[in-house]
Amino acid sequence: MVIRALVGQLNLQLTSPAGHPLNQLKQPVDFVAMIPLQVYNTLQVDTEKELLAGCKTLIIGGGPVDTGIEQALQELPVAAFMTYGMTETLSHIAVRRINGAEASSWYMPFEKVKLSLTEEGRLWIDAPLVTDGTIHTNDIAELLPDGRFRITGRKDTIINSGGVKIQPEQVEALLKPHMAGDFAVTAVNDPKFGQLLVLLLTPAADIASVKKLCLNLLPKYQQPKHIFPTPTLPHTGSGKIDRVGCRELAEVLYAHAKNARMDKARPFPEG
Repeated sequence: MVIRALVGQLNLQLTSPAGHPLNQLKQPVDFVAMIPLQVYNTLQVDTEKELLAGCKTLIIGGGPVDTGIEQALQELPVAAFMTYGMTETLSHIAVRRINGAEASSWYMPFEKVKLSLTEEGRLWIDAPLVTDGTIHTNDIAELLPDGRFRITGRKDTIINSGGVKIQPEQVEALLKPHMAGDFAVTAVNDPKFGQLLVLLLTPAADIASVKKLCLNLLPKYQQPKHIFPTPTLPHTGSGKIDRVGCRELAEVLYAHAKNARMDKARPFPEG
């Protein structure tokens, strides 16, 4: 933020790190950067939401933006952007507008940033102003001839079920507009298929309705083989779904379900 303020000739205002960063301000600012959780919190408080509406530019990074947040930002005049970047790029190297007439699902890379895809669809980044070498990411992407791109998942989260490779983020994107509450798509190990698709749900969702939704909405190979309710889902410190934690949780719930089925199948001992 210091570098941004110097380059943009902005007056940097210091606030303490907080889940509600704007409650320390008296008036809107020209430029503000937040993580999705901070944006969500801000939108829940009328005075903070009014301050955000008065800001000129908002950038969001550190995790995926919920569709509910994007919809709420449509009502505000602030120019809101989602950023794409990583530690190796020092900051973000591409942005996409998420509200207004210019809203798009595609990221536009900055000038001089060149992108390419491997045969398996992984995104490679050449950013000569940042590093001399090519940055190899685990992000699976789609790339247009004009350089725009969008992320469809990650190489290290791909689920291989019976030889069919499934990107959990893509399944979640299909379900998201129709789901209530928090959920995640993950997998459990299986001796026959290698992995089985699993859907983890928080109590806000109705399992019967979700099963019907999956049958009607998803291709057969993307339909979860098991649906498990859970009080909460694992998240990282930045608010992202913890993919490793979800797989571990799914394995525990799957083992409990199998044990319960075995107990029901056992005959009661005589006497």
